[in-house]
Amino acid sequence: MQQQIRMAVVGLGFVGLPLALSYAQKGAFVLGIDVAARHVEALNRGESESVERDGERTLQDILREMIARSRFRATTDYDEAGRLGIDRYVVTVGIPIKDGEPVYAPFIDAARSIGRVLKTGDLVLVRSTVVPGATEEIFQPILEQESGLRAGVDFDLAYASERIAEGRAFEEFRTMPLGVGAVGERGLTRAIELLKIVTEADIHPSSIKVVETAKLFENIQRDVNLAMVQEFARFTERFGIDTLETIRIANTHKRVQLLIPGPGVGGHCIPYAYYYLKPKVDALGLRLPLLALARQQNDSVPQALVDWVGSALAERGKSYRDMTVAVLGLAMKDYSNDDRESPALRIADLLSDRGAQVRAFDPLVKHDASYVVDTLDAAVDGADVLFFLVRQKAFDDLDWADIGRRMRADGLIFDAKGVVPEGHGPQTVMRI
Repeated sequence: MQQQIRMAVVGLGFVGLPLALSYAQKGAFVLGIDVAARHVEALNRGESESVERDGERTLQDILREMIARSRFRATTDYDEAGRLGIDRYVVTVGIPIKDGEPVYAPFIDAARSIGRVLKTGDLVLVRSTVVPGATEEIFQPILEQESGLRAGVDFDLAYASERIAEGRAFEEFRTMPLGVGAVGERGLTRAIELLKIVTEADIHPSSIKVVETAKLFENIQRDVNLAMVQEFARFTERFGIDTLETIRIANTHKRVQLLIPGPGVGGHCIPYAYYYLKPKVDALGLRLPLLALARQQNDSVPQALVDWVGSALAERGKSYRDMTVAVLGLAMKDYSNDDRESPALRIADLLSDRGAQVRAFDPLVKHDASYVVDTLDAAVDGADVLFFLVRQKAFDDLDWADIGRRMRADGLIFDAKGVVPEGHGPQTVMRI
């Protein structure tokens, strides 16, 4: 009988938790390690706010089953990995961006903590998005210093890109092809073996630095494409034609695949990718103005949309000041409860700064802003302006005729998703 794999997943966020449970479902024992004590306690009770699903099963269902079958437990204590005989570590701890600069502290802390319990024969697989070179130039030296061991000799170190989209994590851990690099051939072989427990798709070996950089290129190309379609949207707005219809027709060309513009680009993947690349760009003495301009363009979208609707109000002799503005959707993207770097939140903040009485509602996002309300009715009743910014399942079957009756008849609706039907009511509709 094959011995059960005993592994740790370090970081139990949007990536780490479904990844840990993916391995547990395949029969591994997974120790989940996270610095947030309350999060760990909730997980060990079988509780999570994640909206991930694996087919018909919720992440919460899977979590409770894996706990009951003694395949998963969470902890804040790295020493527990040593006591449990863990010999494989998968690291999903990220590198936050603050004011356009990478903050390495969480990544460094994870390396130090793993290094203190690392033993001969262990494998460490980094699956975070990082600044190119960070695995070998930052993580590896810390592991070696703390453990007194050498990568590629005493223990193995590898890097594999993380490519999932939130909301499809379980599926994409299985079906998304991966790049992987390692220190030494033995490490590469062991990393591929570990990845193949969950990943059914092709796995492409390369160097660590190539795989780290390729991950950023993947995200930055989307950033550039989104910046381009935002400029297309500004043109179609002024020209008086439908943006989404124009893109639909353009995409009938077999070699064209324009993305869809929205209220901005949120989350930790696409908005951060350029800032992960930039330190190496600067160190190499390069200028990449197109990439910098795309990021600047996407950062400016919430302001541009607030200004555009503000101009429409000014044409009516009105302004945001003292107006009631409903905002529907606060997540960073459709069908998500993740509000990290959310352009919708940025729009709500900008509206509030302009003097509007903002009433924002999202059934999945828990946020402590003073303008957040608990129900759809509380958001839209008597509203002068409505910003529809994010799709959620609770919004898919909205009765827009009823919303039209609830709002002021002379109101205005900004539809960032193309969902408001013709003849919904008397309000003017502005579409992205």
